Amino acid sequence: MKGRTQKITMSIGSRPQNDSTECESYEGVQTFMDMTENNLKEVQFERGNLLEFILSPSNLNLAYLQVKRNHGSCGVDGLSTEELCDYLKGHKDELVESLKSGSYRPNPVRRVEIPKGGGKNRPLGIPTVVDRLIQQAISQILSPIYERQFSDNSFGFRPHRSCHKALKRAQEYITQGYTYCVSLDLERFFDTVNHAMLIRILSHTIRDGRVISLIHKYLTAGVMVRRSYEESVEGVPQGGPLSPLLANIMLNELDNELTRRGHKFVRYADDCMILVRSKRAAERVRETISTFIESRLHLKVNREKTEVAYVGGVKYLGYSFYMMNGKCGLRLHPQSVAKMKVKLKELTSRSNGWGYAKLKGKLNQFINGWMNYFKLADMRNILQTTDKWLRHRIRSYVWKSWKKVGARFKNLVRCGIDRWRAWQWANTRGGYWNTAGSPILCRAMNNERLKLQGYPCLVD
Repeated sequence: MKGRTQKITMSIGSRPQNDSTECESYEGVQTFMDMTENNLKEVQFERGNLLEFILSPSNLNLAYLQVKRNHGSCGVDGLSTEELCDYLKGHKDELVESLKSGSYRPNPVRRVEIPKGGGKNRPLGIPTVVDRLIQQAISQILSPIYERQFSDNSFGFRPHRSCHKALKRAQEYITQGYTYCVSLDLERFFDTVNHAMLIRILSHTIRDGRVISLIHKYLTAGVMVRRSYEESVEGVPQGGPLSPLLANIMLNELDNELTRRGHKFVRYADDCMILVRSKRAAERVRETISTFIESRLHLKVNREKTEVAYVGGVKYLGYSFYMMNGKCGLRLHPQSVAKMKVKLKELTSRSNGWGYAKLKGKLNQFINGWMNYFKLADMRNILQTTDKWLRHRIRSYVWKSWKKVGARFKNLVRCGIDRWRAWQWANTRGGYWNTAGSPILCRAMNNERLKLQGYPCLVD
């Protein structure tokens, strides 16, 4: 039994803080119990053994299960998550040994682009499933270490935190009178992170040089764009399990500076809003904090998009703010409404060729997700107007799907329209959109009938 380790508990970190950047152990993270001569002894993360805990069987098993749950696309090697188990059965020992010896070399990430809005695309880097496993294992150990250091005003990619909590914190500050804000815009943040600066920040906490070296290898692994290889001399590729944590570690320096200056702020990933009491103060903060970010963190601030404004006109995480009776409320930003209508228009396109079941499923899936995210907003009037427009589009969709005169006549009769009027409207030469707004179709496919058929209603 000697030498066997087993995950058993979580250390709560009772030792006092030390001002030195060098730490002898990592508090607030998983600890293990070592059994020696029938006595249990707690093993802390000491200065040089962090990699062993990252590569422990229990941590790797958790990482494997998480990667398996996330599914995801293949990397440059073509290995899928379904094939990962068989690969590990044959190469696990070899993989762990190469990581311990420092000979492991990560594969380049596969570049893909997803629509960002406004005609732009967001570049993502898809690591191989083996690299995702290793990154997940690193993240599981480092996250509890850094959670103790992160600001209470940081809400992105952290456990038990969300966009909604960030918005509620912003509401609190605005209600207290901080009604002007600086909306920071970091230009291509994930693509411009300075590797040397990030490694220096990591070295203040992580004392195992092998872990630092492994993270550096992932930062410089390169990118495969189609079939050509590109070096990665800066930036943190979005798409891997480690990139959100590294982004928070980097931007925690900004949080610390804002806290040191006594500013009220809310940050979700690279979306940061600094709240002050006057426009003059906001303009001063914009200049000084932009200088700090560019000179100290070596990040690029988009000064054209970094705006100073009264909170009533600001967009943050898809919401906007308003003041009523001294309290801050949330409402939908016009851009969020426009994006919703574009998506609904796409889903209810008369030329998509979907059947009724698929249309209902797609609509319900999108609307449920959208409503769950924007549920904090005061938006009843907007939902009522959108509902009316959406029902018009659904009627137009159904009317086209009936196609022939005979089918239209039979369906109108089934919907309770008398035979003479049904025959008249079945032979109409009006367009789909105009006919969908007619009194006959509004009665045949009224709101209650559409609900019974499974079409969603936003107000409900």
